[in-house]
Amino acid sequence: MVTLKDIAKECGVSFSTVSKALQGSAEISSEKIKLIQTKAQEMGYHPNIAARTLRTNKTYDIGVIFEDKTGTGLQHQYFAKILSGFQEIATAHNYDITFTGASANTDYDYYKHIMGRSLDGVAILSADFKRPDLQKLVASGLPLITLDYKYDDNHLSVLSNNTKGMDDLTNYVISKGHTKIAMIYGEDTLVTKERKTIFNKILKEHNITLPDEYYVQGQYYNSELSRKATEQLLSLPNPPTCIFFPDDFSALGGIKAIHSRGLTPGKDISIVGYDGILLTSMLVPPLTTYEQDGNTIGRTMATLLIEQIEKKQISQNRTILINGKLIPGGTVKSLI
Repeated sequence: MVTLKDIAKECGVSFSTVSKALQGSAEISSEKIKLIQTKAQEMGYHPNIAARTLRTNKTYDIGVIFEDKTGTGLQHQYFAKILSGFQEIATAHNYDITFTGASANTDYDYYKHIMGRSLDGVAILSADFKRPDLQKLVASGLPLITLDYKYDDNHLSVLSNNTKGMDDLTNYVISKGHTKIAMIYGEDTLVTKERKTIFNKILKEHNITLPDEYYVQGQYYNSELSRKATEQLLSLPNPPTCIFFPDDFSALGGIKAIHSRGLTPGKDISIVGYDGILLTSMLVPPLTTYEQDGNTIGRTMATLLIEQIEKKQISQNRTILINGKLIPGGTVKSLI
């Protein structure tokens, strides 16, 4: 079995230098880190997890809480990008990832599960953030970071910039001459509140007033509810010319409803999504949407959480906003 001493002898450096290099320490030059890590790989070195845990009092294991409400699991393209970026950073720092998510079992307790595994930290990507067990986990002092939810000023959170996203989408649709704009929105969350607030703000700036029936609640990543909501909107005596969907996956349900009436998105009715998943870029015409930068979100979350775990100096800014970009697509018809 190859040890750190064996690698140190081959590289002509000290034991501590090898240890720091394998952890990517800033105390070691990038050239020396590359040399030592390459040599370790060539020699077939594998770290002794048990020994490292005893030495550092860390398990080098991060929990990721992900509740799947759609049945798509980790295949959902938006979350897949986030997890890919998160895992990239975690792996680079020699951390493993343990996924966990509550099932139909209402007795499931995140606090007991996470603390019982002695995880070094946890990232909450998707969950009911107000659950009592999660509130207890937040209060435990365990290093923690959340996605699109802010507990308080003492905890780290990374948010996709929904204000910019809805600003860009709404102004784009209005620039195409639309004033009869409907909104199918997700469940009552911080994200939903932010999006509805900026949506209404932009409408007000353009002196556009919408009837109450143009606002229909759906659910994030639920294409069936969006299909039903679209049917409801299209059946109105004065239907909208453009429909906003809570996300791209939900928009697929709306497209199904539109096609069932013999209509074509971008020609007979305009629609926009949110997320920028690959699937909707392959539709004909491609969906007009706002692409969230999932990879950067994931990398940022992992970086900040590991800095917190290792007690390194981190920014005083506890809430990080990540910008995305507008994808014009072809599903918004110009009425001008």
